[in-house]
Amino acid sequence: MSQTFDVAVIGGGPGGYVAAIRAAQLGFSAVCIDNWKNAKGKPSLGGTCLNVGCIPSKALLESSENYHRVIHSFADHGIQTQGVTLDLAKMLARKDKIVDQLTGGIGFLFKKNKVTSMPGLGRFVAGGDIYQIEVVDGEKRETISAKHVVIATGSVSRDLPIAKIDNQLILDNEGALAIPSVPKKLGVIGAGVIGLEMGSVWKRLGAEVTILEALPEFLGAVDEQVAADALKIFTKEQGLAIELGVKIKSVTPANNQVTIEYDGKDGAKQLIVDKLIMAVGRAPNTAGLNLDAVSIKVDAKGFIQVDNHCRTIANNVYAVGDVVRGPMLAHKASEEGVAVAELIAGQKSHVNLDTIPWVIYTAPEIAWVGETEKQLKARSAEYRAGSFPFTANGRAKGLGETHGFVKILADAKTDRILGVHILGPFASELITEAVVAMEFGASSEDIARIVHAHPSLSEVMHEAALAVDKRAVHI
Repeated sequence: MSQTFDVAVIGGGPGGYVAAIRAAQLGFSAVCIDNWKNAKGKPSLGGTCLNVGCIPSKALLESSENYHRVIHSFADHGIQTQGVTLDLAKMLARKDKIVDQLTGGIGFLFKKNKVTSMPGLGRFVAGGDIYQIEVVDGEKRETISAKHVVIATGSVSRDLPIAKIDNQLILDNEGALAIPSVPKKLGVIGAGVIGLEMGSVWKRLGAEVTILEALPEFLGAVDEQVAADALKIFTKEQGLAIELGVKIKSVTPANNQVTIEYDGKDGAKQLIVDKLIMAVGRAPNTAGLNLDAVSIKVDAKGFIQVDNHCRTIANNVYAVGDVVRGPMLAHKASEEGVAVAELIAGQKSHVNLDTIPWVIYTAPEIAWVGETEKQLKARSAEYRAGSFPFTANGRAKGLGETHGFVKILADAKTDRILGVHILGPFASELITEAVVAMEFGASSEDIARIVHAHPSLSEVMHEAALAVDKRAVHI
């Protein structure tokens, strides 16, 4: 007999599992259908983020930074080390353990909140007042029914037709997290978040890294001043080779190496590497959902069309996360999952896409929220800017992390904060103050009048707010 649920969620990533838990908390019977399998072939909740994305990459970033600090920074603190060695297998095992703990934790939360977990691929069979969804797990097939459906199937790595990913020589983000030995030469195609983070990991561990980017600008979505300073740090100080404005002509794996032929600013070039990471972006994962059965279409880029409340054109069918408009960020997906569950319950809930924080976990970190100066100029906005460097901050000096600055952009007439941009230590943590301020419609003066702990990195935010009115104290 077919099982019937109030809410069926297709996808167990940050948008899906959170939507299922919140729906259950609100009194609905909820099922979460997810096809992710771990390396042992067992179901593993959490989607790309927990399994092969956000979580394992941050674990490796931290481990690689620690290794780099021991070799290059500890002496400045009066700590002498000799004979430092890298145990890569243990580093990767630590990463895998963290993943197992967190994915297993979702299973515990499902049991706690009485969410039914169904492993397998979910696809629509029929619509109407009640939706029929077939769940396929290997040879096992089962059809369930649900009044409300949330599509949260996430995204998949994009690739180039000329570069087939095999996760042996040519790697996607999953393969980049599991290279068994440090390659002597590593190539990366794409200088976005994944390319920079993975390039940084393997550079710190000893690889010679070259990143090739098709766009002529470095980090075009980032504030221009932040991007320019970050590029200098990554290339001149950290040794990443980054080439912009390139056109890849061919990618040829052979004899345990990969040869990349491309056109650069100086003409035709060739790069031979031991491993190549493909980091050219991600695409919505809607294949196999059989959306035609419920008359849902995707746009030219593969995104499901939704309104401001994540409702599709099909009654009681919602879509959240990477399969819809807006940034492909785990925290955005989670908040949309919560919002949808609450809408189903008749509550009023909404996610403000204008105050979603962005973070790149390089060293130094890059974080921002709101508009950039380039965007403000494009719409002829009148604004004031204030910035303050970490080099003038006592806590940053104590940490030995003085690169970067905080910049605050505020409306010239109302002083309302329009954007905040950070390059520096723990930018991922500091940006939250800016998000809260913008959600409450705060002015730069509001942050300037708040007492910030001393000594702390947050004082740089305080001084940047003061600088909007040209009254920063410590510079």
